[in-house]
Amino acid sequence: MLARIPALKRGTGTRPYSVAAQAKLQRSLLYVPSSNERMLQNSLSSPSDAIIYDLEDSVAPKEKNRARIALLDFLQGQSPERAARTFVRLNAIDTPQFVDDITTVLKWPDLQGIVMPKIHSAEHLDKVASYVPEGRPLSIIASIESARGLWHAGHIAGWKAGQGAGNKVIVSSLLFAAEDYCADTHIIRTKTRQELLYPRSQMATAAKAFGLQCIDMVCVNYKDPDLLREECQEARRLGYDGKQAIHPNQVETIQSTFVPTEKGTSNKLKPSKALLTQHEQNSHEPPKSSPKWPTRMNPQLAHLDSTHPDQGT
Repeated sequence: MLARIPALKRGTGTRPYSVAAQAKLQRSLLYVPSSNERMLQNSLSSPSDAIIYDLEDSVAPKEKNRARIALLDFLQGQSPERAARTFVRLNAIDTPQFVDDITTVLKWPDLQGIVMPKIHSAEHLDKVASYVPEGRPLSIIASIESARGLWHAGHIAGWKAGQGAGNKVIVSSLLFAAEDYCADTHIIRTKTRQELLYPRSQMATAAKAFGLQCIDMVCVNYKDPDLLREECQEARRLGYDGKQAIHPNQVETIQSTFVPTEKGTSNKLKPSKALLTQHEQNSHEPPKSSPKWPTRMNPQLAHLDSTHPDQGT
């Protein structure tokens, strides 16, 4: 029997029904390794809707402490206006780095959101929330990376902080980490991606059931724009709102595909001019030219840990 999904409750005050309606446009989410000072600076000119400063996969274990300190110093030098499009991906809750990660990034008073990898159950979110001061707003993008995570996707999407009426920690999006999911489930990847249709559809359904945004998997082959466009169009048809990017060259294709639509025009993807205009007004001017980034954005993708996730909660 599938895990029971918590019932939707309207008007109870337990959680907003549509977090996605309140969220800013997040078509592309670009990862930036926090251990690379040059990439940190280059990220300031990126037109990506959201920037994810990474402390996890793209940072070597021996560089974790240095990257954490460097990132905090970098963030504290930024204007509060950038906070709405800034996220930090922490290390998973069962790693030695998690506590230092979350306590450090919370020192930036303007931090609004984090990405939490390897969320396998709602209890994982309880642990994350326990480190956030009462009354401080924080949104979590929950990364689904395992069979357990997908099995409990409804509970994760429907989670609400339980530390009291003053707690303002919410889940704003579900994110699909395909490489880790395949490693966990022993799925064999093919060019057709048919083997990923079920988990992608299941995750999108869970997100939409609770009014969350859903973010599609990384296109690892960043040198193939046609493949990226194909993946984007496929994800758009499945109901996804955006896609992760590991290289700046992917941003334009992603953002041109995930165009917001007017309500009630699902059969014809009619762009919502009002939402796009509002987003442009709230965002920085796009750079006149693309920043220069190294071609290898995330070398750890080739060396994913294929071990099974912790069997605890």
